[in-house]
Amino acid sequence: MAAAFSSDGEAVLRRTLDPAAAAPRGDKDEFYEVDRAAAFVRDGGFRKFPDALLADAAAVAARMEEVTGAEMYVLGDTTYGSCCVDEVAAEHVSAGAVVHYGPACLSPCRKLPVLHVFGRQPLDVGRCAEVFRELYPERQSRVVVLSDVVYAHAMGELEKQLCHEYPNIIFSEVMCGDAPSPTLPGEVRQFGRRFHMEAAEELQDCSMFYVGAEGLALTSFMLTWNRFPFSSFDPATGHGRRETLNVNRALMRRLYLVERARDAHVVGILVGTLGVAGYLDVLEHLHQLVRRAGKRSYTLSVGKPNPAKLANFLEVDIFVLVACAQNSLLDSSEFYRPIVTPYELELACNPAREWTGNYLTDFRDLLPGACAHIELPPAVPAAEAIPDVSLITGEMRATHLCDPLAPQPPSSTTLACRDQTRALAEMSPAATFLESRSWRGLEQQLGKTAVSKAVQGRRGIAIAYEDEGREQS
Repeated sequence: MAAAFSSDGEAVLRRTLDPAAAAPRGDKDEFYEVDRAAAFVRDGGFRKFPDALLADAAAVAARMEEVTGAEMYVLGDTTYGSCCVDEVAAEHVSAGAVVHYGPACLSPCRKLPVLHVFGRQPLDVGRCAEVFRELYPERQSRVVVLSDVVYAHAMGELEKQLCHEYPNIIFSEVMCGDAPSPTLPGEVRQFGRRFHMEAAEELQDCSMFYVGAEGLALTSFMLTWNRFPFSSFDPATGHGRRETLNVNRALMRRLYLVERARDAHVVGILVGTLGVAGYLDVLEHLHQLVRRAGKRSYTLSVGKPNPAKLANFLEVDIFVLVACAQNSLLDSSEFYRPIVTPYELELACNPAREWTGNYLTDFRDLLPGACAHIELPPAVPAAEAIPDVSLITGEMRATHLCDPLAPQPPSSTTLACRDQTRALAEMSPAATFLESRSWRGLEQQLGKTAVSKAVQGRRGIAIAYEDEGREQS
């Protein structure tokens, strides 16, 4: 019988890879851009770097070692999301740089130099241009062209076919591998793409045309620019369409989660990345935000979140996921507790931040000095706070911010002084129990563990070792 929250994982353990099915059509050197990757290794003087594909990883790594003479490591298991660069695993082999193959979220990394090789997926440029003309018959239309990273190589050819017919068309450019540069006047940057507008007001009159299949990238674009009409072209099918995803319904769902965050007393901060620059800063920012809102927070690192893992923390009322922009919008309908983004938690806990219709999925936009940062307002005494009613439970709740210098309530009592007005706040016994929970990994017992000879261990997989049948009989 299946587990209550997830499968038992047997299908994953028994799954086999088919290299022939995953291999790209045509020359592997061209698809994986071996010459560009080899030049990156030689010019930088790197001796080791990891790779991120499985089916063709061994062949590509061997080819790279032959061309560069450098030592290659293949990383086939990502801790959080495959779109992010796994710097932590790269550091385990003392890597000097990372070559990241496949689709990427283009989030900036903290330490290692990174070269992105997306894979040159084929695109019928003529058919794409034909679909564009059908969707936008008015030649004076203002359209911003976005694309999945695997089709970025063909955007230049598409621009040549359309720029003479559409004088107001704008093509975005993929940013990757370069050091962050100052944003120029009129320049728009989002999700590793950038494009230039003559005036900021012009963006309000634009439509968006996306080249790529339906997925997280398109969803993130549509939520971020939810006021603009979207159309798309799927290269796999050769068909285009006006996107009919009801963004308003998606936003209403996210705003409902904001209400759940306002009602929550215990917040679990999920670490969904260890490689994106600024993740430590946003963790500290969220801790301060939750503390000022009179809630408790606990930081949890569980790798890729799934319902079974998070069901172990029943004391937590809501989780906030700190991840890259593409992995932040996690559908939590199957989870025991909802999962929100840092921006949604800010909407719930920062009275100075109001809903403006603009949705932010990049947590770096919330940090001090960023374009969307809003300072927390001064603390208000509980006696002067304006009461608020929950739209979900119908109960009264506090909306004021606590004094950050006020002493924290002790963990050993059920009732404790909350602030200088001597108001009593009931502490959750479940939260107190969670605070007492801890876990430690393996500890070195140097000089205390008896030395023994190596012996033959069990063989097979954990769900069915080869000798289990004989032991039971």
